Amino acid sequence: MNLQLQKSTYKNQNSTLKITGSKSETNRLLLLQALYPNITLENTSNSDDSEVMAGALNSQFTIHHSQLIDVHHAGTAMRFLTAFFAIQEGKEVVLTGSSRMKERPIKILVEALQQLGAEITYEENEGFPPIKIIGKKLTQSKVSLPANVSSQYISALLLIAPKLENGLELTLEGEITSIPYIKMTLQLLNEIGVETSFENNKITICHAELVSASNLTIESDWSSASYWYSIVALSQIGTQITLSSYKENSLQGDSALVEIYKNFGVETVFENNSITISKTAICNLKSVNCNLQSSPDIAQTIAVTSFGLGIGCHLTGLHTLKIKETDRLEALKIELSKLGATISITNDSLTIEQSNNLNSNVTIATYQDHRMAMAFAPLALKVSIIIKDAEVVSKSYPTFWEDLESIGFQLEKK
Repeated sequence: MNLQLQKSTYKNQNSTLKITGSKSETNRLLLLQALYPNITLENTSNSDDSEVMAGALNSQFTIHHSQLIDVHHAGTAMRFLTAFFAIQEGKEVVLTGSSRMKERPIKILVEALQQLGAEITYEENEGFPPIKIIGKKLTQSKVSLPANVSSQYISALLLIAPKLENGLELTLEGEITSIPYIKMTLQLLNEIGVETSFENNKITICHAELVSASNLTIESDWSSASYWYSIVALSQIGTQITLSSYKENSLQGDSALVEIYKNFGVETVFENNSITISKTAICNLKSVNCNLQSSPDIAQTIAVTSFGLGIGCHLTGLHTLKIKETDRLEALKIELSKLGATISITNDSLTIEQSNNLNSNVTIATYQDHRMAMAFAPLALKVSIIIKDAEVVSKSYPTFWEDLESIGFQLEKK
């Protein structure tokens, strides 16, 4: 389904929207709930990724012989489930996914699990899904990983660590990236009663056969909030949107939005577990510089916001974007160029030159990537735009288009 977004004005200048629970927190807690069934969860994400994760974890109760589990495009599910099924004694699964998933590397995680004693083999290409896992008791407790890899590899190991008979001592070699996501995992382990420590480059997780019963409410997703920040930034002064449910002391790295969007004249007020984001000033900057090493998922939104406002940007710390749902750096370069941007990329950075060029009625390809669709949608405040394969948003934010319509955006299926 392609969507035509007519040039729109955000007419209702004070809307309230409920954003679904954080995909990152939900997927971690779903795995912990599978390990410790006396945990109950509220405000779980309704994203495709979390639905896939929940479905795969529920299937563990029916596995008797080898079973094929297809995670489609869900990269987090692929990494977390690899670790989870490695410790399910006596169960045999093959984890597979979409054609893009079969191009996304998993070798570093597989080798780390093999160091701990896991039995995992590749079904097609070395280092990539699909993988065959024969669950067994893992007896080793020490492992090391390059520190600059995807934090999901690290979190996958940390999440199963309490169930290892001697816990886990994980050494990260080199400069650590995506620290907020590692700290999120550790904080969630602490919340269910698991002892952890993170000193220098060493993370230690203690064994916990059982944990106390607990009811956890998941904070709403900050990555999903980013598109509303973009809409407010591209709107006139006085525009406000209230989003729930958010915490000022968030575990999510993407809460960096609060500080970053001050550059665009957007202020955030926390009150009653909600945030109200307001356009309070015109942005007079020529360029915005951000290191997004700890929050790469908001890079697309920031790049499009900058371009839509006619200012330049230089974004760094983006090396993990090349192995996401698509090569996001290349995708941004292609699609922003169509709109008139002068853009350059390196292996870990993106630069857009200051310009007021903004072409209308451009068709934006989404590359099976939910964030491409949602990051470009706010440009409809400036020009008419067509989003290809718009249904891809269901991966993380299934009601995104309905929420856009609710505040006055005009959408038409093409």
